[in-house]
Amino acid sequence: MSLLTDEPLGPRVTVRAPAKINLYLGVAALAADGFHPLTTVFQAVGLYDDVTVSEATEWSLRVVGDPRLDLEAVPTDDSNIALRAARRLLAHHGMEHRAAAMTIHKSIPVAGGMAGGSADAAAALVAVDRALDLQTSDDDLLAIAAELGSDVPFSLLGGTAVGRGRGEQLEDLEDAGGWWWVVIESDEGLSTPAVYRAFDELHAQQGTEPDPHALELPTTLVEGLVNAQVDLVGVTLWNDLQEPALHLRPDLRRTLEDAGSCGRGAVLSGSGPTVLVLCASREEADAAREKLAGLGHERVTAVPAPVAGVHVVEHA
Repeated sequence: MSLLTDEPLGPRVTVRAPAKINLYLGVAALAADGFHPLTTVFQAVGLYDDVTVSEATEWSLRVVGDPRLDLEAVPTDDSNIALRAARRLLAHHGMEHRAAAMTIHKSIPVAGGMAGGSADAAAALVAVDRALDLQTSDDDLLAIAAELGSDVPFSLLGGTAVGRGRGEQLEDLEDAGGWWWVVIESDEGLSTPAVYRAFDELHAQQGTEPDPHALELPTTLVEGLVNAQVDLVGVTLWNDLQEPALHLRPDLRRTLEDAGSCGRGAVLSGSGPTVLVLCASREEADAAREKLAGLGHERVTAVPAPVAGVHVVEHA
């Protein structure tokens, strides 16, 4: 694969995709298919990656973005999920002979528990569809997204939703709030498979089984979202992967303690290591961000939620 982009053969399309967070993440015991069934509440937040695509004579992929991020950890070969998404979409249309030049501009933390890779894959699906005028149906895009990974379908849709199964079975969730989150990034990422392994190992060491009620959606969280009750949402935040992540990264305990002293609630994002603080307003989020910076946390951002899913920002 060339790392140099060809002369475009058609329009250049840029698609923006949001990061996701989990307000609730309940994880059940490992199933026979090798996956953990889960119930989660996804929310899309205003932190974005952009994927730019144009048709080309051969495939190419370039990754750029915020210099604070570990961009070298993002693969540029066939293992990149955005590239796999693009190839799968062309295969769906029987057009494997066509190719595209892709650039990913990253702002979402790499291996941070905010589904940056899934966001890139969702953006790539839409960007390739538009750039090559494939006219893929929404249902087919969602089906291909589900094949790529559990978080990819939600990245397409955005907003707030319940995810079941492996997260790919989505149901819209009424959300009357205009929330603000403070995102505390980490200098070092965490492997999602490693966190799930730690989840299993900790239960084995303790001689316990994961809570079978973890797959039940908390009614208090739903009530808080429907009625825009920030304190109720804050006290209901939950993540079954938080303790396994802290087992692998004990230094995150201090981050969570600091986060708990700000806003209305704090939780680890997905498999971590990003930590989130829920706030009632932008002003409260800005105050929390300043307090956390004073406590020594350098990579802290305030973002709104919920936001829309993938959307075209340039078609030239």
